[in-house]
Amino acid sequence: MYYTVRHLTKFVYSNEISESIMETRMHPRSDEYQRCLAFQLSVSPRCRVFSYRDHLANHVHHFDIPGQHEQLVIVAESLVEMEESLPIPSFLAPDAWAELDSMVRDGDYWEFLFPSEFTEPTPRLLALADELDVRRRDDPLMVLHELNERLYRWFDYVPRSTSADSPIDVALEQRTGVCQDFAHVMLALVRTRLKIPCRYVSGYLHHGTGGSKTDRSVSTATHAWIEALIPQLGWIGFDPTNWLTAGDRHIRTAIGRDYSDVPPTHGIFRGRASTDLSVAVRVQPSEGTPLPDQELPVPEDWSKLVEKAQQPPAPPPPAVSYARYMQQMQQAQQ
Repeated sequence: MYYTVRHLTKFVYSNEISESIMETRMHPRSDEYQRCLAFQLSVSPRCRVFSYRDHLANHVHHFDIPGQHEQLVIVAESLVEMEESLPIPSFLAPDAWAELDSMVRDGDYWEFLFPSEFTEPTPRLLALADELDVRRRDDPLMVLHELNERLYRWFDYVPRSTSADSPIDVALEQRTGVCQDFAHVMLALVRTRLKIPCRYVSGYLHHGTGGSKTDRSVSTATHAWIEALIPQLGWIGFDPTNWLTAGDRHIRTAIGRDYSDVPPTHGIFRGRASTDLSVAVRVQPSEGTPLPDQELPVPEDWSKLVEKAQQPPAPPPPAVSYARYMQQMQQAQQ
C-alpha cells in the first residue's frame, strides 16, 4: 500500500517578528514495514533547510529565517510505502515475563523504562492503575491488549480538550483527551506497573473508507500511539485512542520518550507577538512511485489551501486619528 501524506503548518504572528528558528519532525521513517520513497519540505518565507538524524534515527529538519515576517508556512509532502504487517497474537507463552526481563537486562532500554516529562506517575495515575488492574499477570502481550481496550473505553476522545503541554492529570481528571494524552497515560502505566520498555510514536493514521469502526481520532491532524517491547515479536504498536494495534494504516514519523522529544514543529522567534497556529493533514492512498520527472499529484483543494496559507495576513484596519475620535465623541454627546 502506498500513501501520500501532506502536512501543512501555519504560524501567524500578531506583530512582525525579526527571526524564526525552527526544527521539524515530519519526515516518515524507513524500517522493516515502512519505507519513505519521497519527501519534500517547503518553507515560506523561503530559506535554506538543513537536516540530520538524531540518536533514535528520526529525521530532523531545521532552518533559520533572519528577516522580518508576519507568518511562517511549512508544507511537508511524503510518499510512503507500507507493507502489510504480520498479525499480532493474543497471548504469548507462560514464561514470557521471564524472557522479557532477560531482554531488558541484556539490552539498553533505560530511557524507555523511566518516567519522562509527560509520563511522571501521579496519585491519579496510580489510582487508575488499580481501577484497571494494571499489574504483571498472564503474559505481557495479553495485559497490553487488555490495557489498550480499557483505556479506549475509559477515556472520551475530545479534540482540543487539552493542550500540547498538558500534564496527564488534566486528562485523568476530566476523562477526556486527544491521542497524545491516551499515549502518555498508557506509557506511564506500562512503565510504572509493568516495567515494559515502551516509547511514544508520532505520525499519521489513514482513515479513509477502510478505516476501523473504532477510529475516533481526527483524520486532518497528526496522530500518536505507543510501542512496547514484546518477547519474540520486537516493538509492537498499540493505539489506545482507537483500540488498535498499529498496522499498515499507521505511518511513523518519529519515536521518543514522550511528545516533548518528537513534536512535529519546535522553535523560537525573536520579537513581541502572540501566535496563531493552524494545522492541516491529509493522508491518501497512492498508486505508487511517480516517474523521475513527475511530481506527486496534488489535489486541487489542497493546492488552494496551500495558496491561501501563503497569502500574507490581512493588514489591520487603519487606526482612527485622535482628532477624528474626539469629533465623533462630541457628535455623539450632542
